[in-house]
Amino acid sequence: MDAGRDDAPHYVHDPRAHPGLRLIAMIEALKGLLALSAASGLELIGPVPLKRWAEAAIGYFQLDPRHGAMAWLANAINPDSVHLAAAAVATYAVLHLIEAWGLWRDKAWASLLGCLAAAVYLPFDMYALWRHPGWIAVAVLAINVLVVWVLARDLHKRRR
Repeated sequence: MDAGRDDAPHYVHDPRAHPGLRLIAMIEALKGLLALSAASGLELIGPVPLKRWAEAAIGYFQLDPRHGAMAWLANAINPDSVHLAAAAVATYAVLHLIEAWGLWRDKAWASLLGCLAAAVYLPFDMYALWRHPGWIAVAVLAINVLVVWVLARDLHKRRR
């Protein structure tokens, strides 16, 4: 459409108008790359050293080797569980990388995906703040609220 015509839209979405989208895209890309590194690390290290490290942690912290979360973790480590964990982390990584690409390219579906993904964490952030009040819990909650707000605002502007 010609910008000088009367029937031109009053609002044209400009990604530069939302610097927050680019920042969120960079953070999501970093999260995706870190998760991809973690998934690769799980596969490269393998179950034997992981099991040894879990058992060493149980001994170091003088935990009961038959009960508790660390004992369960040490007993659960096997080749299949390591492959499954690596696949789950790799899937998480790919989703964040796709979201980062979409946000960088100013795609509406990426704003929706990011808004929903960040909103899912809000109840857990509030629970963490209630159970462990402190500046870290407040900061994490505030950042997630800000991310949801920026992405929801972007979606709202696209609808107008």
